[in-house]
Parts: sequence; structure tokens; C-alpha cells
Amino acid sequence: MSVIDSVFKEGRKSLAENEVKEALREAGIPTTDFQVGKAFSAIDQKKLKFPVVLKVCSPDILHKTDVGGVALDVAKDQFEQEFSKMRDRFPNENILVESMQDRKVEVIVGLINDATFGLTIMFGLGGIYTEVYKDVTFRVVPIKREDAEEMLREIKAAPILEGFRKIKVDREGIINLLLAVSAFGEKHMDKLDQMDLNPVFIKSRGVIVVDAKMLLK
Repeated sequence: MSVIDSVFKEGRKSLAENEVKEALREAGIPTTDFQVGKAFSAIDQKKLKFPVVLKVCSPDILHKTDVGGVALDVAKDQFEQEFSKMRDRFPNENILVESMQDRKVEVIVGLINDATFGLTIMFGLGGIYTEVYKDVTFRVVPIKREDAEEMLREIKAAPILEGFRKIKVDREGIINLLLAVSAFGEKHMDKLDQMDLNPVFIKSRGVIVVDAKMLLK
């Protein structure tokens, strides 16, 4: 049984970040490696590359930054102390730990169940400026390769994806990600209400989902 099927069967609407990323991995969508636990002893430091990120990991806390549930750039000598602070702040929740990723071009990819059009896929400039610039474009799921290519050209930030000021981004990786997310949405259309992958870091070679949220019907 898939992660989504399992959560849906439980009657839950929202997923914790680790569950979303597990569901994405099932679909072959690249995400960060992570560990989850309530106790510091549950985290294997040998598998971590410092600095790391700590996040509160709960299906009931979707906006982690707003509640002080994210700690960035945590060095090895600060790790236990920062973990304890996070655990004290959220004593009943899991804590997700993952290595910091090199910050590259950030995009958002989403799925939204629209009352008129049904399930649609969204693409645009990502990170903390998504709501400010609202530089996004939409297509009805499923999409084809030419749809994905058009979406890359339609946003205002298109020049960044085309090598503006020698910024190197993996355009093919973005197209493949859009196609994979579309296929994911099509597969789970009967259960999926909304999904936000933001930010997705676009590197010179490869893409990686850094943060992810999902709501079911």
C-alpha cells in the first residue's frame, strides 16, 4: 500500500513532511535524504553531512517557519543543543533532520484541485518570494512534454532558466520533474487535493525537492 493510500485510509487529510517525501520517492521524484525522530538518540549522525536543517515534522503543522519550527545551518557542535531546543518547543512531535542543500535557483511545483478545471499543475518562481511575485503558470493534468516546455517559457523569470548571467540550470531536469509530478497527480487524482513542492532547488545538473506539503480530499 502506498503512503497516500495508507494515510487516506486512516482518514487523515494532511501528511507530515517525511510522509510526503516518501510518497514522492515512490514516484521517483528526487528529494532530500532525511532522518526523523523524537529523541536525539534516534538520529544517526554518521549519516549526516553538516551543516544540517532541523524541522518540526507533523501533519498538523504545515507552516513550520511561522511557528519557529525550522533551524537552518546547524553545525555539528551545535546539533544536540538545537535539537533539544526544537524538542522542547514541540515535545509531542517528530523532528526531521536533513543536510543543508546548496541554494541554487528555486522554483515551486504544485498540484491544485480546481473546482472548475479539476487537478491542475502549477510551476513558477519558488522560495520565499512565491507569494510576492506570483510568477506562476498552470496546466490541467495530465501534461505532455510540450506543455512542460511551454510552462518554462511562460513565467516572467524565464530568462533565469535560459542561462541569464551565466546561471546554469538543468532545464531538462525541470521538464522531467513537471512530467513526473503530473503523472503522480494523475495516479492519485481521486485522493489528492493539493500539493506544494517549494522550494525545489534547480542545480546545473539535477533537481531536488527541499520542502513539501500535501493535503488529501
